[in-house]
Amino acid sequence: MTELRSHSWHVAHGRSLDVGERSAIMAVVNVTPDSFSDGGHYEAVDTAVAHALACVEEGAAIIDIGGESTKPDVEAVSATEEQGRVLPVIEALRGKTDALISIDTYRADTARLAISAGAHIVNDVFGLQREPEIAALAAKTGAGLCIMHTGRERAKLPDVIDDQVLFLSRSLDIAAAAGVNRQNIVLDPGFGFAKDVEENLELMARFTALLRFELPLLAGTSRKRFIGAVTGRDAPDRDVGTAATSAILRLQGAAIFRVHNVAINRDALAVADAILKTRAKLGGRTP
Repeated sequence: MTELRSHSWHVAHGRSLDVGERSAIMAVVNVTPDSFSDGGHYEAVDTAVAHALACVEEGAAIIDIGGESTKPDVEAVSATEEQGRVLPVIEALRGKTDALISIDTYRADTARLAISAGAHIVNDVFGLQREPEIAALAAKTGAGLCIMHTGRERAKLPDVIDDQVLFLSRSLDIAAAAGVNRQNIVLDPGFGFAKDVEENLELMARFTALLRFELPLLAGTSRKRFIGAVTGRDAPDRDVGTAATSAILRLQGAAIFRVHNVAINRDALAVADAILKTRAKLGGRTP
């Protein structure tokens, strides 16, 4: 049985978020023209801010701001362009909401400027292994870290869990060497990042193996290609499938859920949370 474990996730600017006993939602706000499901929707600062605030009203505890698409084979943007997209949104949100703000970047300089602008969390899709300076920045500022697994730009082990352990252990070593407090770290297994359909499904099926790290786990399945492969739906129509994966992963120990559609996932997670609480009351007994 998956136990309800409470963690206090420490983040920048003296903030924290209790996760584990109750699921938490991280809303995706892509300030990009080319993200795979919502590219071009929120390029204007006012539009991005309005969408972020609407996500908070629907139940998001964290807003994840991204200025560069991470879909496969997309052309990278410059650091200057990325910063020009995200920093005005972060600065505007800082004075309008108490929700935590996350910067979705693998660049240390962008992360530094975002934290100065008001961001609390750095969400690094290369798990500190592209620019390890992010770890030193987090140690210095107290920023929260989402350390994500990726299979990109490297050879993977054949077993999906073995590869998770190998990659995430390296990332945690980088964080520890830089002096990052473990209370500032959340791990993300990186659904969809250089993983085929079967690998993603196996990762879901064996998700509890990642509890060995004894750190909060973030699930980012929202509208991913493997959900489309299962449901036959295009990216904008995968929210029901996403909500199903959120509920399944919550029952297996995930604590934070990075999603595009907050409302539908909030409801699915409310049911999963209720089941976990009932299991706890029953002491693990089954019929």
